[in-house]
Amino acid sequence: MDIIPISEWLPSKQQGKPMIVAGPCSAESETQILSVAQTLAESRGVHLLRAGVWKPRTRPNSFEGMGEKALPWLVKAQQEFGIPFIIEVANGTHVKKALDAGIRHLWVGARTSVNPFSVQEIADALEGEDIPVLVKNPLNPDLQLWIGALERIHAAGIKKLVAVHRGFSTYQKQLYRNAPNWEIPIELKTTYPQLEILVDPSHIAGRRDLLHEVAQKGFDLGFDGLMVETHPNPDQALSDPKQQIALEQFDDFIAALETKQPHFNDQITQDKLVHLRRLIDELDRGLLENLKHRLEIVEQIGDYKAEHGVTVFQLERWRTIIQDRLEYARKAGMDDELIRSVWNEIHKASIRLQTDVVNRKLES
Repeated sequence: MDIIPISEWLPSKQQGKPMIVAGPCSAESETQILSVAQTLAESRGVHLLRAGVWKPRTRPNSFEGMGEKALPWLVKAQQEFGIPFIIEVANGTHVKKALDAGIRHLWVGARTSVNPFSVQEIADALEGEDIPVLVKNPLNPDLQLWIGALERIHAAGIKKLVAVHRGFSTYQKQLYRNAPNWEIPIELKTTYPQLEILVDPSHIAGRRDLLHEVAQKGFDLGFDGLMVETHPNPDQALSDPKQQIALEQFDDFIAALETKQPHFNDQITQDKLVHLRRLIDELDRGLLENLKHRLEIVEQIGDYKAEHGVTVFQLERWRTIIQDRLEYARKAGMDDELIRSVWNEIHKASIRLQTDVVNRKLES
């Protein structure tokens, strides 16, 4: 994808510095919007103001935003205080109304990016426009669905394109409101290095006491900025009160975050890194050789099972393996989740390999 860097279309954004998008979850009144805009205009490097105008909600009878009525408030605020507003759009009508009102920065939300029909409708409405569009990940952890949404918007001619990681819905109870699944945005960044990615700690954390650790994790992993919800009186907010920072605390929140540089500056440190990476490369080759040898033995076992009419999957053997590897790993101070996930993948590959052996025996 041919993407224009943020620093080339957002004059206030310095190259190499994180992009900060901040504002309330929802636009609730003109007074609220003007107050937020005035405070954040004087704040630490806020580049765009955010506010929900149309709010897709899980349940009916929830506050679904002020709608078109709120657009003049945002336009007035951006004219008075000089920082553009960005809003969420969920269909072509939203796009047209926002553009007609004078809003020139849009984002596609998680509840919309999950639906290719909705994304395509938005893309069609954007055809011929030269505006920035941010695309949040879909609700479910599906990288290809996220890429598809980005590609549809890009195909409409939008080159000022940014991704936003806001976490993924899960039925399981967990610490965060939405599971971070950091490996997914990392893979997106690996696939499209030119695509800048912001982290939305508000929607990942779901609680203001967890926002700092999520935002810092985003910077530690090398993502390009934040989209943070802040409100003059968060406990009285009409939507998502628990995840919004008090406006008066926003500067301290940003100041407490440590940004990281992407590269080492001195040659000695760089040489040390090269040496350590070479060690990792050698260890990885050893792991691959051992894995190759293990799979060869697995294939022999599959052949033996096929000859004697024994089932491929042996539950008790699998339980013994995973318990033994976890116990060994714990003694070595290794992470349970890592070992469990690695051996689960090895076990799946072993089952596939032995099944192939059995099928070949049946065909011969």
